[in-house]
Amino acid sequence: MPNSLPASAFALVLPCYKPPKGWAANILTSLDRLQALLPADVSVHLYLINDGSVGLAEADLALLRAHLPQFTYLHYPVNHGKGYALRTGVTQVQEELCLFTDIDFPYEEASVAAVFETLRTGRADVAVGTRDESYYAHVPQARVLISKTLRRSTRLLLGLAVSDTQCGLKGFNQRGRAVFLHGQIDRYLFDLEFIFLASRPAAGLRVEPVAVRLKPGVIFSRMSPKILLAESGSFLKILLTRFT
Repeated sequence: MPNSLPASAFALVLPCYKPPKGWAANILTSLDRLQALLPADVSVHLYLINDGSVGLAEADLALLRAHLPQFTYLHYPVNHGKGYALRTGVTQVQEELCLFTDIDFPYEEASVAAVFETLRTGRADVAVGTRDESYYAHVPQARVLISKTLRRSTRLLLGLAVSDTQCGLKGFNQRGRAVFLHGQIDRYLFDLEFIFLASRPAAGLRVEPVAVRLKPGVIFSRMSPKILLAESGSFLKILLTRFT
């Protein structure tokens, strides 16, 4: 049986690029709701990574600093992508357990708590949020097509046990962290690369799916053809790696 990890602070890493209005206040509200679901001796250390956003309001950062006793802010001038931002943040994490999600905190706080609990109790080295069919009722049709096509391709060509690699809520312990930091993809398919690397027998990691739910009213960004073209090349690189 896996051993439970000691409860203390865990890291929550949020990449930030052109955040929506009211994003800082939304983070505080979401963290308050999350804290109420956690064991009393567990706290959250927020790592915010500014991925090249210009003009991020100092008032928003001041709000977070004033209300969060554990808060780390990192920034750099040029946008590199979500994968790059998260690896930048994860390199600074001191906590044993680390979770990441998106700047708008799109998943229910109970889902975030479930991912954390899967790691805290030692049931997995990598906890992967997975979405059911109800998720697609709130998603633009173009993104539904992209997501389902990728899930089928992942299952058929890569043979991963967790086909929903693109859910924006995941977590890992120190063993999973080491694999995460070996990633090379900076944008959309960094999640797929991570799950692929974590699932390889040589990694020796336990990868566990965790059912999660999206909050109502989440607004999805448009997926540009340019990004799709670039990421098709990333997918091919991952596929070729499987046979090397």
